[in-house]
Amino acid sequence: MISLLVHLKDYKKESVLAPLFKMLEASFELFVPLVMAAVIDVGIAQKDRPYIVKMCFVLIALGIIGLVCSITAQYFAAKAASGFATGVRHALFEHIQKFTFTEMDTLGTSTLITRMTSDINQVQSGVNLVLRLFLRSPFIVFGAMIMAFTVDTKAALVFVVTIPLLSVVVFGIMLVTMPLYKKVQSNLDSVLLATRENLTGARVIRAFNKEEDEIQRYEEENQTLTDAQKFVGRISGLMNPLTYMIVNGAIIVLIYIGAMRVNIGDLTQGQVVALLNYMSQILIELVKLANLIISVTKAVACGNRIESILDEKPSMESGKLLWNDGVNVDNPAVPAVEFDHVSLTYKGAAGESLSDITFSAKAGQTIGIIGGTGSGKSSLVNMIPRCYDATKGEIKIFGKNIKEYDTGNLRDHIGMVLQKAVLFKGTIADNLRWGKEDATEEEMDEALMISQAKEFVDNKVGRLEFGIEQGGRNLSGGQKQRLTIARALVRRPEILILDDSASALDFATDAALRMAIHDMKENPTVFIVSQRASSIQYADQIIVLDDGAVAGIGTHEELLAGCPVYQEIYYSQFPKEEVANG
Repeated sequence: MISLLVHLKDYKKESVLAPLFKMLEASFELFVPLVMAAVIDVGIAQKDRPYIVKMCFVLIALGIIGLVCSITAQYFAAKAASGFATGVRHALFEHIQKFTFTEMDTLGTSTLITRMTSDINQVQSGVNLVLRLFLRSPFIVFGAMIMAFTVDTKAALVFVVTIPLLSVVVFGIMLVTMPLYKKVQSNLDSVLLATRENLTGARVIRAFNKEEDEIQRYEEENQTLTDAQKFVGRISGLMNPLTYMIVNGAIIVLIYIGAMRVNIGDLTQGQVVALLNYMSQILIELVKLANLIISVTKAVACGNRIESILDEKPSMESGKLLWNDGVNVDNPAVPAVEFDHVSLTYKGAAGESLSDITFSAKAGQTIGIIGGTGSGKSSLVNMIPRCYDATKGEIKIFGKNIKEYDTGNLRDHIGMVLQKAVLFKGTIADNLRWGKEDATEEEMDEALMISQAKEFVDNKVGRLEFGIEQGGRNLSGGQKQRLTIARALVRRPEILILDDSASALDFATDAALRMAIHDMKENPTVFIVSQRASSIQYADQIIVLDDGAVAGIGTHEELLAGCPVYQEIYYSQFPKEEVANG
């Protein structure tokens, strides 16, 4: 939590002025019981009406000054807390953007969402309360005790006993509840995960009639969270009754001592009232302090959770080599992409997902990748833009080890279309400009034409300014896939990866897409991952994967003649009778 406070550095003035004005307010508040004592002992005792009126105006003035100080302190505290939370949120979001797929897989989306929202809100609230009350409440408590000594030393000894007892209760409960609040936040992660899964998978849940099962699962997760919150709430709930009991016991003792000392003439009635007021002030402030500590305990637990994400280092380091520095794209002897005995093991996995992959792809070639479900096709192409790093072997792009490249610069020259078509809320132009920020309308039109998306885009109201809903809900599966392909093409990449990104297209559109990509004047190196043999059969080189290993590499004719795995896939889609007749 402490390391997060660096984000308060731009709010040093506010962080000083907020508690300063609160302490100023507290100082005026401490004078109120003395004024009341004077009203009783002088004004009321001597029936001096002008003095009583004068003291009432003094009380009003103290109240107005205190109110102004309180509002000013609240303004500075809110400004510092909201600015601090903004800084933390930006830093956390920026840090998450540096995570590889490995960290995203390990930490989980629901955990990161909780850190970005609920946890940061709790920390913001904690910082606000600390700036306003952390110094004010102790100042009032010890200030009231000191003022009590100025009234009467013997009666003030009650304060000396009361305050340590209250401190034991308050800090004891704080130490017990802090780890419990951390557990509550962890249970909140589980509830958010269940909620997110139900919302994103609503159609699947309904298709398989699993509503009741999911309701039960959600209720179980929610009940676990409720039980944890109730348990820690019961412990925290002891704070107020225990503090009230101790303070009210102290007030009884104070009244008893005060009555005896008034009776013998050592104290005035006004002084006893002042002492009771100071004890009441201590009670109010300790209740505030108790609630503050509960909130700060939550904030610290949440801050530590945020800190743990910020301490999570990305598993891959970016190199410094830029694409235009020493990368010989025009040398035909240098392969565009080369895998040299590459293996991949996912973090926490029992075995390798890819084993000993070796192949090379020349610039301008089309490489087809085919294999059964779970054979490692997506894993292979995900290593080219460094979404994952190889655990063994070496990957080279135009003769340079992929780890030497600056990761961002490398990805600027690779167009990747993932299996799941993801579009963002905005216009078609906004989505295409994810591929190239300064893309012109002509460049976007050309990308749409190559991706076979121009036809349906031209029929949309506003064309490029047509609004797309979040996730592309107002488009069909094929339309979404074609737009994601256009988004990758608009940057004119040297390497283009199509990871089963034409599965929703009909055969004619798929063939037209591949032909258009083949005819691009930039002549990119293309990797096509597909379950369809027809989509990759005209590739310059086809890589057949089987359970993470290469089962065969060659042209369609070579593999059909000598690769059993490819034969099985091909003949399952094109029976031998059809092939013979063809």
